[in-house]
Amino acid sequence: MKLLIQRAKQANVTVEGEVIGAIDHGQMVLVGIEKADTEADLQRLADKLLKYRMFSDEEGKMNLNVKQVEGGVLLVSQFTLAAETKKGLRPGFSTAAIPAEAERLFNLFVEMVRKQHDKVATGQFGADMQVSLINDGPVTFMLD
Repeated sequence: MKLLIQRAKQANVTVEGEVIGAIDHGQMVLVGIEKADTEADLQRLADKLLKYRMFSDEEGKMNLNVKQVEGGVLLVSQFTLAAETKKGLRPGFSTAAIPAEAERLFNLFVEMVRKQHDKVATGQFGADMQVSLINDGPVTFMLD
């Protein structure tokens, strides 16, 4: 499982011209599910995501997590994060989970995050989504 997390001033997801998920300041999170991912992996990353200190304290140091700053979390499934890119000029997706399992695990991940934080929005699994954000900093990290 890979999480590309970005500190955002605001972010939203649009499907067919309609905003289906949005946050004000917080974390915009692209979620890539891989074949080998387990429910334990999901729980570990849900915990890490919400505790990850990527927001500035009063001294300007990254010492605060999304819960401490009362920020939102926008979770968007993105299978291309699971791509193999080391060889050639075209990505391979043999490490990505099959769609039905990826959807199940993504939905479970969303539930795990929501159990710990009440400001959670999502995209729509498998949809053609347009994602907009204002990256604050910019600050971006890859968690896996």
